[in-house]
Amino acid sequence: MSIPFPFTAVVGQDDLRLALLLNAVSPAVGGVLVRGEKGTAKSTAVRALSALMPEVDVVSGCRFSCDPDAPDPGCPDGPHAPGAFASRPARMVELPVGASEDRLVGALDIERALAEGVKAFEPGLLADAHRGILYVDEVNLLHDHLVDLLLDAAAMGASYVEREGVSVRHAARFLLVGTMNPEEGELRPQLLDRFGLTVEVAASREPDQRVEVVRRRLAYDDDPAGFAARWADEEAAVRARIVAARELLPSVRLGDGALRQIAATCAAFEVDGMRADIVMARTATALAAWAGRTEVLAEDVRQAALLALPHRRRRNPFDAPGLDEDKLDETLEEFGGSDGDGHDGDGDDDPDPGPGGGPGGQPEPDDAPQGDGDAAARPETGEGGEPQPSGGGGEQSPARAAEPFRTKVLSVPGLGEGAAGRRSRARTEHGRTTGARRPRGALTKLHLAATVQAAAPHQRARGRSGPGLVVRRDDLRQATREGREGNLVLFVVDASGSMAARQRMSAVKGAVLSLLLDAYQRRDKVGLVTFRGSAADVALPPTSSVDAAAVRLESLPTGGRTPLAAGLLRAHEVLRVERLRDPARRALVVVVTDGRATGGPEPVALAGRAARLFAAEGTASVVVDCESGPVRLGLAGRLAGELGGTAVTLDELRADSIAGLVKDVQATRRAA
Repeated sequence: MSIPFPFTAVVGQDDLRLALLLNAVSPAVGGVLVRGEKGTAKSTAVRALSALMPEVDVVSGCRFSCDPDAPDPGCPDGPHAPGAFASRPARMVELPVGASEDRLVGALDIERALAEGVKAFEPGLLADAHRGILYVDEVNLLHDHLVDLLLDAAAMGASYVEREGVSVRHAARFLLVGTMNPEEGELRPQLLDRFGLTVEVAASREPDQRVEVVRRRLAYDDDPAGFAARWADEEAAVRARIVAARELLPSVRLGDGALRQIAATCAAFEVDGMRADIVMARTATALAAWAGRTEVLAEDVRQAALLALPHRRRRNPFDAPGLDEDKLDETLEEFGGSDGDGHDGDGDDDPDPGPGGGPGGQPEPDDAPQGDGDAAARPETGEGGEPQPSGGGGEQSPARAAEPFRTKVLSVPGLGEGAAGRRSRARTEHGRTTGARRPRGALTKLHLAATVQAAAPHQRARGRSGPGLVVRRDDLRQATREGREGNLVLFVVDASGSMAARQRMSAVKGAVLSLLLDAYQRRDKVGLVTFRGSAADVALPPTSSVDAAAVRLESLPTGGRTPLAAGLLRAHEVLRVERLRDPARRALVVVVTDGRATGGPEPVALAGRAARLFAAEGTASVVVDCESGPVRLGLAGRLAGELGGTAVTLDELRADSIAGLVKDVQATRRAA
């Protein structure tokens, strides 16, 4: 068994350690989501926490870790006789991103259930994690159907396995801890809200601290046992402090003054629902217990807000999580004061975050935007404050995106088999049943009618004598289902001088931003190719992070010639590489251009040949026609024909204007 890196040996990361310790003191806080760049000790700290958790008493022989003092009356291994119990360390169970549904919730033997009426159940990871920690690394990459199961278990404290009327239920209460790199995509709002606390982590920029990180890591890698032994006393002290805080927790008083501050803070930051108020109350109580106090102070409320609110105040996917600390302090001061028992809300005691840490308050980001940005980065303005393009055909400063709007779905024709999502039709494990087939491997979704139909002709030959149906393995049929998949939406954006009119480029960026928002909601991967001057660039390789695409789009400069062929060829190469990585994921190419092609010999003919590469491979495409003015050349429509796709104007891109766009894409593909 590997020896984990000691929790107390983690350098810095005070907020991360504090959030994990508060959940160890009070699991009712609701878990932790750790967001940050790679290589910042996220996984190391989470795995180290399990060694600090107090031992749990379990019923002897129970696969579901029932508490001997309050066993689950519906436990599949029950009923339990009183008295027989054992103590064991709290478990930390890791949920792989690519896990199957059966691995998470458990597997039911359908064949025995049908033929013998026996509930033969193999517990899954939710059963293993009961009364322990369930850790999901890269939680933002977890498949939607697994997210749904986690949401249900977290809400009900139980896991249900349903297979065609055969049901098994067991308790599943766990501390949910997730880590993620925001560059790889964001979480669904429903799952995001299920995490009680969130922490942003980043590598230290202090050379001395970075030196200490490297020194400790090298020492641990050279001799894990010896390194752990050197930190054994610190680990034991924190473990004892967690036990003491748990014992003190029921005695902590949350006064009316603190409750009023909590409610006022949640209202001031306009968080949805009441879960934030409850989480803040539990967190403030745990902070007081961790500090060895029986009274919740204003400092506890402030720290609880910094941990519980940043991820709940995002209004759309492109908002960065965070909290205005000046506004927080003003709210706490306005609603502070006496709580009715003579206790002032402005206490002087700082909650102790644990060994080696400060108060745990989040540092102010160094890269926070200051006003409208540096003067050098701002475009010149004319009368009325309107930004003016720089002279000539060279590079111009970026235009701001117009307000995004709701678009209608652009889907890939046909039936795919890609990753689950919400864009195009696909064969999936979840969705409406469309037929049946013989199972390949383990049976997961039984088609009951097809199974009975397959078994019925053989009953006499199998010697059936009673009312039960004699079912063999060969009779079982897997249900085939149709749902929705996520696609790769590759944006090819014209950033040349012909697109550079400020209002026009602002509208173009607003349209692309709207499509990015739609891609986020439909669980797509996105990529961004831009072309201008004499070449094309991959501004963003295919990724699940639409936030990154929005940032690159916002800073996109314009100017120069229009190398349309280069943009299409670069996009074609991006798709070729992506097919090798993920052959099941289908692509939708969205070309945003006015259709002009300049620069080099025969630019229009070369662009046409490049476009026909997409048509030959059957790649679905849409051209967003950005041509404006009273005289229109129709070049974008001609390009769409070469691509084998369809063209739509910026005005038609809005949801109310493009109702027939998907049908047009499909009709064009069939005609081709």
